[in-house]
Amino acid sequence: MKYFGLVWAGLWRKKTRTVFTMVSIVIAFLLFGLLQGINQGFNIAMRTLDVDRLYVSARTSMTDGMPISYLQRIRNVSGVRAVSLWAYFGGYYQDARKPVPAFATDVLELFKVYKEIKIKPEYLDAMARTRTGVLVSEALAAQHGWKIGDRVPIGTSIWTNKSGSNAWEFDVVGTFDASAYGMSFPSFYLNYSYFDEARQFGTGQVHYYIVSVEDPKQADRVSRDIDAMFTNATVETRTQTEFALAQSQLKQLGDINFIANAIVGAVLFTLLFLTANTMMQSVRERTSELAVLKTLGYSDTKVLVLVMTESLLLCLFAAALGIGLAALVFESPALQKLFGNFSMPSLVAAMGAGIAVLVAFVSGFPPAWRARQLNIVDALAGR
Repeated sequence: MKYFGLVWAGLWRKKTRTVFTMVSIVIAFLLFGLLQGINQGFNIAMRTLDVDRLYVSARTSMTDGMPISYLQRIRNVSGVRAVSLWAYFGGYYQDARKPVPAFATDVLELFKVYKEIKIKPEYLDAMARTRTGVLVSEALAAQHGWKIGDRVPIGTSIWTNKSGSNAWEFDVVGTFDASAYGMSFPSFYLNYSYFDEARQFGTGQVHYYIVSVEDPKQADRVSRDIDAMFTNATVETRTQTEFALAQSQLKQLGDINFIANAIVGAVLFTLLFLTANTMMQSVRERTSELAVLKTLGYSDTKVLVLVMTESLLLCLFAAALGIGLAALVFESPALQKLFGNFSMPSLVAAMGAGIAVLVAFVSGFPPAWRARQLNIVDALAGR
């Protein structure tokens, strides 16, 4: 405890400087925790994607659409277990700034493909009986206060119905649990047959076919067979695994890993100079005090360890506070919507601790070595 008292006294010798240095370190590691947490979150989400699910879209662009006649031909491909479809609806509720991830689909087949989604069988039966019916995720229903039996008006920025209006009305017939995917997953499903019959243009077109294969080891072969079947067709196809599709969508946002590492690297590089400057000033101001410690019998190595411990305590405490704040941010509703039930990965905390130790060593060792090499007579004489 006597050594800790010396370290603590040295750390708070200049309270204002120590506080500002700690605030800088906290902010730096808060930024590190957020960026690396999001980056690792994407990586974890990518690793948990289903390996037996394929997505078929038009080779040129998803927005070009494909004929509904492709559905049965894809079903007949060897190795295909189930096939459903998505037609993008582009919906919003009350205000165009409140988008609803709405898709027209065949829900009976869709929930065979997405095995992770939990839904009661009676809701599927109700959907089959109600042409204007919709199934919504429990999270989306709670967000807008919808309940089973409600008639919900949904606008769309794309599709007009046969009456020439872009306002559609649907009946909520059931809910489902899509928490495994988060709020970014399509969570509002309407009957494709009704949608295709009621829309004014674009009939007979879909944007995605979602394919579940019987054996994940055959996914590449099934992909090739599907694309080969539509070679030189009016609309050629591109079939991708769920992982490949997610990667291509992330690339549209940029290289998340590079951006996160570049920003964090720049911040920590600046932090290194700040912490090193603080430690150098602290040791320079205490030259005579350190000489007195040596006079009292403290060895050169012990003085070095005391200064290094001071640097380590400063960096580790502030880094832990910054990482802790980042972990709390990950519990916020905004990030929960993005990642679902997701917490900051423990790997990020471990990385933060390692970086804090590295910063403490690099910034603290030069002044600690200088303290070790102090000559008692010269130090007390102020030379």
